[in-house]
Amino acid sequence: MKKKGSVVQLDRISDFGSEGWGFESSLSHLLLFFFFIAKINAQVIVSETELPISVYETSGLEIINNNLVTINDSGNPSNLYYLNEDGEILFRRIFSELKNNDWEDLTADEEFIYIADIGNNFDIRKNLRIIKTSINPENNSFQFINFHYPEQEDFSFKQLSMYDAEGLVSIGDYLFIFTKNRAKKITELYRLPKKAGNYNAELIGKFDTESIVTAADYNNEIKLLVLTSTFDFNEYFIILIENFDPSKLNNNKINKFKIPIGKTQVESIKIIDKNNFWITAEAELLGKPKMYKVNINTEH
Repeated sequence: MKKKGSVVQLDRISDFGSEGWGFESSLSHLLLFFFFIAKINAQVIVSETELPISVYETSGLEIINNNLVTINDSGNPSNLYYLNEDGEILFRRIFSELKNNDWEDLTADEEFIYIADIGNNFDIRKNLRIIKTSINPENNSFQFINFHYPEQEDFSFKQLSMYDAEGLVSIGDYLFIFTKNRAKKITELYRLPKKAGNYNAELIGKFDTESIVTAADYNNEIKLLVLTSTFDFNEYFIILIENFDPSKLNNNKINKFKIPIGKTQVESIKIIDKNNFWITAEAELLGKPKMYKVNINTEH
């Protein structure tokens, strides 16, 4: 079922540029802090599409060869699901030799898809990895980019985890992970090479999002980074970071918007253009997973 053209109100929570930044460097790490400033409202248009129940825990989203591609998170089959814009499954790409420990996001470049097996709800995992596979759906060979966070020394169970993550983007020769730090309500930005191997993830920034990040996407053509986040899993937000450059993290224009779709669980976002985005939400209770097309008017 697809609903189009409904106009709803989206609150703009923040709008700030470089004058709203404080930053410092420590060795090779550049640490960043966002300061949120209340601003005016903006309008969005949301179209809503029910997705098949087989992707009821949709947790990542990419566009590959004009198809939308999604995954499910922990404990589900190790599949990539290729969809059309009406939410219909065109085909499944099955990785029978892979385990879905906790797949949490997708990103891609011109040659490869990167599956973020990085979910770590209680800070106990020691097998974090990115799965690298060909963008060609007929080639299911894969490699592992294994990593750990060098700052993590304690792997005991924690209800408020610091080293969980649900956001992954590709920029140039590197992959960038955005953590879901429940303890501090921030996100750390870590960098990894795209080559298979075992690595210490490199911390290059800390963003004070005042919420926990649940998805990420980056568009190289328009230099736009987007994140989704939540305070309490009842309301979700889109964070827009314009002119994003991981080597120049103090030169950004940033806006934060509330997503007006009620209680749900948003864990993926995909940029269409600077004002339009796909997001998906997991099934709630006896409901179905859904996909939304969101339009944000940033000129207001």
